[in-house]
Amino acid sequence: MAKVIPSKLLAETASELPTSTDTPAVVSPVASPTHCPYRRATDLLQRLAPGKMRVGFIIGAGCPLAVRVPDGERANPLIPDIAGLTKQVKDTLDADTELREGAKSAWERVIGRGILTPTVEDVLSHIRTLKALCGKGEIDGFPEALLIKLDRAICEQIRKIVSNPLPANDTPYHVLAKWIQAIDRDKPVEIFTTNYDLLLEQALEEQRVPYFDGFVGSDSAFLDLESMAEDDLPARWARLWKIHGSVNWWMTMRQKIRRSRDEGKGEQLLIYPSHLKYDQSRQMPYFAMLDRLRMFLRSDQCVLLTCGYSFGDEHINAYIGQGLSGNPNAACFGMIFNDRGDAPKAVELAKRYPNLTLLAADGGIVGTIERNWHSDSNDSNQAYSIAVGTGLMNGRTTAPEKQCKWLLGDFAAFGQFLAHQLSSRDVERNVKDAF
Repeated sequence: MAKVIPSKLLAETASELPTSTDTPAVVSPVASPTHCPYRRATDLLQRLAPGKMRVGFIIGAGCPLAVRVPDGERANPLIPDIAGLTKQVKDTLDADTELREGAKSAWERVIGRGILTPTVEDVLSHIRTLKALCGKGEIDGFPEALLIKLDRAICEQIRKIVSNPLPANDTPYHVLAKWIQAIDRDKPVEIFTTNYDLLLEQALEEQRVPYFDGFVGSDSAFLDLESMAEDDLPARWARLWKIHGSVNWWMTMRQKIRRSRDEGKGEQLLIYPSHLKYDQSRQMPYFAMLDRLRMFLRSDQCVLLTCGYSFGDEHINAYIGQGLSGNPNAACFGMIFNDRGDAPKAVELAKRYPNLTLLAADGGIVGTIERNWHSDSNDSNQAYSIAVGTGLMNGRTTAPEKQCKWLLGDFAAFGQFLAHQLSSRDVERNVKDAF
């Protein structure tokens, strides 16, 4: 028999139910998933610990910006970034009555190819392509003589701009050199750089860190490809691979490559030397240095850390991608100074390769999953305050004030991180995950 409910109770129950005119109940929104920046900092500490694995660095054009030199009431970067370098070179050419019109035409041709904001490397590549095609004649309104003069003028101006020495012995470059020197490893630390300057060489030499850069000799060093391929030098020797050339590399009149601070008669600076013919390229540093990156990423256990590199070089990106896809034990941490949106090629790679972790100011891509950083603080490790911060950072990130920000995309902060890892490396061997 059905249970009878008193009418009074029915009336009371009905009065508690919402009617169509009641305000709907407020449902708390579900928080979006986030990544933990402290866990990423812990991961870096563990991978950099002595004896863990083979370690390599890519030092990009953003790193010299971390070294500031006083200029009146302000401090300027020791060496400008690629945009600043391009502007200075273009301003110099615009002031040259002989080369002004040729330089203007070269820039316009590159823009006409769809590169709306060409860098000095884009213009150099265009000039050199035309020079290779025109022979002894003229092409696209450019005589061979003008193309040669433009090439030499651009390279010489680059050399002047990037030849500033480090102003002190406590820069992030020196910290990196001390870090390499202080930790014994079974495998050498390898540094790959897209910069033409001599800052890494200066820091390594001032810290008395032996290194091999592919050249052998002193007065007029020559490229030794066999030593590069065999790699049988002591592990305490760092390896320095300058992928985009250097202000002390020269192509001789006999088509030989040498390293020297002094220019010889009829020699050409090898800055961004990707234009050389195949037979020349196989004998010179550009492809040999890229081969070293490929070989490094083939190592069984290896980690590659990038700083100041926005993943704008397609050749380097291709080698990184191939290395990561072919070796599941290889890992890459791409540290970006600004937000993820400022490095679209890095984002594309990180979403494709699970062993490429992207660490930008506003968030990260971990295991191909892209998320913002969370807003929870953690001060259980002194390294965390170096790697992670909060607050508004106008000009660097659009992330909200309370959201965590990744700071190690700044080479100065990364230097402090390495210095901390050195000072407490005995503790960091056993550091536990942040969360």
